[in-house]
Amino acid sequence: MTNKSTPTHVAIVMDGNGRWASKRYLPRIAGHKQGVDALKRCARACEARGIKVLTVFAFSSENWQRPQEEVSGLMDLFALALGREVPQLNADGVQLRFIGERQGLSARVLNGIEQAEAATAANQQLLLNVCFNYGGRWDIVQAAARVAAQGLAMTEQNLGQMMALAHAPDPDLVIRTGGEQRISNFLLWQSAYSEFFFCDTLWPDFDEAALDLAIHSYGQRERRFGKVPDQSDVPTMPTGPD
Repeated sequence: MTNKSTPTHVAIVMDGNGRWASKRYLPRIAGHKQGVDALKRCARACEARGIKVLTVFAFSSENWQRPQEEVSGLMDLFALALGREVPQLNADGVQLRFIGERQGLSARVLNGIEQAEAATAANQQLLLNVCFNYGGRWDIVQAAARVAAQGLAMTEQNLGQMMALAHAPDPDLVIRTGGEQRISNFLLWQSAYSEFFFCDTLWPDFDEAALDLAIHSYGQRERRFGKVPDQSDVPTMPTGPD
């Protein structure tokens, strides 16, 4: 059992950019631009609070179904943000990792991803995983395919080692902004024993106070990982329900 007040790994479904813009009679892409600023603010706040890993859902494999104009705008914004924001993130000691299917992305986006990862690879203050063209089901399928290709047994341990986030511990806390209460194909494998926090705040308005509220809620939880309250420590591999 553990009641650690500050999570090591926070994951966020950054929801509400489009609604934030619509409320202000702005194009949806304006909300996504504000969302980039919210992400920078959140990364700084996580670093200041001793959180070691931040994983965000930037673009899902299902988001390709959105209107072409919005998808194109998101791709342009992503490429521009990589070029503009990476130098400061690097100076702040943030290591960037991009998680998701890269096949089908434009050369411009791929080059930006590769350059950002290479430039920040040695940083250790905060690991920022950006899930881009990502889906939890995709992750499980690609992991299973890798296990099979190597002729390994289909075990939890082998699958876990092949997951796209195998380089990071599972998230302690998963936050979703924007008022919806679902995980939308995000970190299906990794969030099996995560604590969840849902808030009505639209992502562009998510600030330090909103993060602190989520962390405070997390600190009140009793995480048992399948054990009973009077047992101590946490098993390496949870095996059953609470």
